[in-house]
Amino acid sequence: MVIETKGADAPSARAFQQFIGGQWVAGATGETYERRSPATGDLVETIPWGGVEDARRGIDAARAAFDAGTWSKAPAAQRAQVLRTVAAKLREQLLPLAQLLSKEVGKPTNMAIAEVAMAADVYDYYAGLALDIRGDAITNYAPDAVGLTVHEPVGVVGVITPWNFPLLLISWKLAPALAAGCTVVAKPSEFTAGTTFELARIIAEAGAPAGVINVVTGPGNVVGAELAASAKVDKVAFTGSTAIGKTIMQAASGNLKKISLELGGKSPNVVFADANIDQAVGGSFFGIYLNTGQVCQAGSRLLVQESVKDEFMAKLTAFTKTVKVGNPEDPSTTMGPVINEAQLEKVVRYVHLGEEEGAQMLCGGGRLTGDAYDRGLYVQPTIFDHVQNSMQIAQEEIFGPVLSVMTFKDADEALRIANDTVYGLAAAVWTKNIDTAFKMAKGIQAGTVWVNAYHSAGLPYMPYGGYKQSGIGRELGHEGLEEYMETKAIQLKLA
Repeated sequence: MVIETKGADAPSARAFQQFIGGQWVAGATGETYERRSPATGDLVETIPWGGVEDARRGIDAARAAFDAGTWSKAPAAQRAQVLRTVAAKLREQLLPLAQLLSKEVGKPTNMAIAEVAMAADVYDYYAGLALDIRGDAITNYAPDAVGLTVHEPVGVVGVITPWNFPLLLISWKLAPALAAGCTVVAKPSEFTAGTTFELARIIAEAGAPAGVINVVTGPGNVVGAELAASAKVDKVAFTGSTAIGKTIMQAASGNLKKISLELGGKSPNVVFADANIDQAVGGSFFGIYLNTGQVCQAGSRLLVQESVKDEFMAKLTAFTKTVKVGNPEDPSTTMGPVINEAQLEKVVRYVHLGEEEGAQMLCGGGRLTGDAYDRGLYVQPTIFDHVQNSMQIAQEEIFGPVLSVMTFKDADEALRIANDTVYGLAAAVWTKNIDTAFKMAKGIQAGTVWVNAYHSAGLPYMPYGGYKQSGIGRELGHEGLEEYMETKAIQLKLA
């Protein structure tokens, strides 16, 4: 059960237990972890700091539920109804969920509200797809045989999610997994576990049988590693760093389980001279500074055609200086803190590194201090000009509000720079020329390419995933559902 924590430090902080087999249960280790707000330092929640035994209890509950068939063999209409109810409950509880999300992550409340709303939409979307899972038939190849292609749920899924969009990114995995008929053990980040526990409560209240959704918290190298290595887990879905993704891939090889990995990025945002400059400035700003730059697909490499460079950078720099960094509960705040001390130190280290590498800092410069800033983990939005693509600030994922700016002469040079990275998650192109748009969109090695937009062009359910070291598999769309299904060929010889 969820227990209220009372005390002078944080009278509204909550204490969660593990959610296993439809019950709130104490963690086996007896240890706990305190999550404090990155904006104020106040206690937000306490969660179990579980271990291998907790992970195995969650896996066993999910395994038993799947094998019993109460969900995996349930009518599609039943699964769809549960997903629709989850969506409705998320909307009913939108404000308290958003407030918790804001405290955990440090994102402005209005952005947290948007995340909860988008997560609700994902469950509605996959409720519809749950009713449209179909295969194929081969009837004319041979006169005395019929072939059927059918799709079945893959089984028990281990879901390991990050802290930057904790409700949305887990929903990208949970919704299709549940639509397919899988059972799940979720391991959220310790920094944002409360919203995942609340989501599990909502899914159970919506009618999912016990064991269909389980949430176990603890260190990633213990709980997450057990999910990746367990022979009782049939698939692992992970969002996080490329380095951790590689370790999960190795661990998953034990039983050759299916994996989907959404990993890091260093995405190019390419602006041509014929683009609508004001729109491109706004899109570039949004592309790098959304969620304090803590976004896998952030447009952290800005490529601007030489002839418009000065005009573009003058406008972007002026726009960046209007950012209101502050407490996420303040309605005027447009950028909150970074997630934790380690991330703050990492961002500041890269800012210093950019200066050492010879890039020109146009604005920003490191940690914000004084008054309310001293209570939280705030950094200045930073722009580096005259960046060479070989520099570390252009090649390594910073995961913070730091933009690296480069120039190019023509489309060929832009493509060369854009693809000169180990990553391939996303990219954007700004131009009014359809030939240029298609040349770049087809030539950039990335899983998503926006044209005259960044983060979204208003098409939320297209498949999402990366090329190269940005990952394996796809989320959202029909492709996202297929990740949680096996394909079986049935050949019938007629008597």
